[in-house]
Amino acid sequence: MDVRLEGDGIVLRPWSEQDLDQLVTLFDDAEMAYRLPVATPFDLAAAETYLNTARRAEQAGARIYLAVTVGDDVARGEVMLNLAAGTIGYAIGPAYRGQRLASRALRLMTGYAHQVIGLPTVYLEIEPDNTGSVVVARSVGYRPTDDEPVFVEDKGRRYALHRWAHTDPTPPSVT
Repeated sequence: MDVRLEGDGIVLRPWSEQDLDQLVTLFDDAEMAYRLPVATPFDLAAAETYLNTARRAEQAGARIYLAVTVGDDVARGEVMLNLAAGTIGYAIGPAYRGQRLASRALRLMTGYAHQVIGLPTVYLEIEPDNTGSVVVARSVGYRPTDDEPVFVEDKGRRYALHRWAHTDPTPPSVT
């Protein structure tokens, strides 16, 4: 599935081998390592493994991983859609934050999930102390659910992920 989404001044495109160095730049960061299930340190070998894992998941029809870019095509982050779970994940590299890239990428991917994939509800899973992600979620129209949090353990840290939902505002057509 070769997905490319454009709008609101950004382009979401597939990762490529040309992005390996930039993947290291984005993910080899203490906060990214803390929040994301990625290798630490995140070096070139980790980037190659990550890209291969993403490609296998895409080929299996399980997930879509897209680089967040603007006019110069430099990857500034990532947005991922888990097709089986109906969840979206996003991360913007530290050097590129404060430009509304996460909210614009999330808005594009949410629209894609609703309109193209046909998911009536899409979810995010966010740690309650991740204020940046909470702000992004609210800005795109996601709302916290009453679901029990999911507990995850990664790199020796156990944490709770709270579920947020976005319902397709377009009513289903009646036939």
